[in-house]
Amino acid sequence: MITLSTSGVTISVECEYQPEYSNPENMHYMFAYRITIENTSDYTIQLMSRHWDIFDSIGENKQVDGEGVVGKQPVLHAGESHQYVSGCNLKSEMGYMEGYYTMIRELDDHTFDVKIPRFNLIAGFKLN
Repeated sequence: MITLSTSGVTISVECEYQPEYSNPENMHYMFAYRITIENTSDYTIQLMSRHWDIFDSIGENKQVDGEGVVGKQPVLHAGESHQYVSGCNLKSEMGYMEGYYTMIRELDDHTFDVKIPRFNLIAGFKLN
């Protein structure tokens, strides 16, 4: 697990290669990741949007932006957390993702970015 704290929010990431959803012969490698967002601040916050930088070892990189996470814009009171699972496919067996969430503080509508730590996307057979 990889963990990073920014501005009173802790992001933890776990990632796993999904061989049953991958097709290496067609350059399709599927990865699932679980993210836990924990509000360690004293304020209520809401996740408004996400930004991902996705790097594939064959040099095909992409950016993904969107509202919320998996269709939700969770509100987190002080001490609360939100967890979700999503996925990413690459054309090679290795790469990585990183990015940020844009949050808003309920008290004063202050927006701020929370960094998502870089995590590797590596097919299990590449680790042997």
